[in-house]
Amino acid sequence: MSDLGFQPHEEVPATESPGRHPLLAAVRWEAMLVLLIVGTVVFGADVSPYFLHSTNLFFICLNVGEVAIMALPLTLIVITGEIDLSVASTLGLSGVLMAELFKHGWGIWPAMIVAVLLGGVLGAFNGILVTRIGLPSLAVTIGTLTLYRGIAQGILPTDTIGGFPTGLASIGVVPIPHTHLPYSIAFFAFLAIVVGIVLHATPLGRAIFAIGASQEAAFFAGIRVKRIKFWLFVLSGLLSGLAGVLWTLRFASARYDSGQGLELFVVTVVLLGGVSIFGGRGTILGVVLAVAVLGTLQTALTADLVPAQDQNIVVGALLVASVIVPNSAELYRRARTRIRSAGARRHAAAAQAETT
Repeated sequence: MSDLGFQPHEEVPATESPGRHPLLAAVRWEAMLVLLIVGTVVFGADVSPYFLHSTNLFFICLNVGEVAIMALPLTLIVITGEIDLSVASTLGLSGVLMAELFKHGWGIWPAMIVAVLLGGVLGAFNGILVTRIGLPSLAVTIGTLTLYRGIAQGILPTDTIGGFPTGLASIGVVPIPHTHLPYSIAFFAFLAIVVGIVLHATPLGRAIFAIGASQEAAFFAGIRVKRIKFWLFVLSGLLSGLAGVLWTLRFASARYDSGQGLELFVVTVVLLGGVSIFGGRGTILGVVLAVAVLGTLQTALTADLVPAQDQNIVVGALLVASVIVPNSAELYRRARTRIRSAGARRHAAAAQAETT
């Protein structure tokens, strides 16, 4: 077996259900996302004559850069049937550690590297609780969401640390030379290609889908389910730490509440991208398109002077819709199964009452 625990020669459980091809469903959902992008762009251009300017493109990408990076590992985790809600808290704690180390005389590059590694440690802690102790990932990461934020507040309760080198601090406010793209989106584009290849063109990717489709079947097919899940949580922590570094440099300061609430947007991007909340289905292309939807929609609403709290209502509605619409067939199947099971129990109870 490989280091991640997948043996390429084993038969991987099928992830398709009879009469329904997941790839076709994904194509239909991604086509809908393209139409949604067109609609938001048209809306944005209607409310602001500057919406289609290259400068605005820079700010659209800048606003979703860190969210997009954290959405990539979360996509893999959700496909396996798990969740990580601690990503934004990991971002905040990693940024605080980087700033504290720099403040106490560390070089900026070692401080950045340690901050990213801290993210990996925090992700490993989540992974141990989920895969070794067997706790539900939802409960674990809700707990560590608060824990990591509390640690960041304990380290930096009220102060703001700044004073980072100008050359690095400017990466959040200037585009890549000869382009109109921020550095965070360049990182996201590279990572999306790598993650997309791994997920859709390697044995490890097939193992991730198999775990989400049926964890028990994947285990008996020779897939190291716990090991793969553990390393996915580590990856989530590492990339959240990277997002924390980029976030801190973008604002040229660190606070304990950096990125607070971003987990809502990260989860929205993943589910809006067509990743099934039940696991076993999803594409990186869908997540990339969902990033574009969220970025253009937020900017268009801001241009239309929609208050931030009302924008959160829109994002929340998108989150609910992204859970219900692509999973409607699965939700219907599960509801029908429960109804039939309840009916069978009632019949059995009635038959037993008649015999007695």
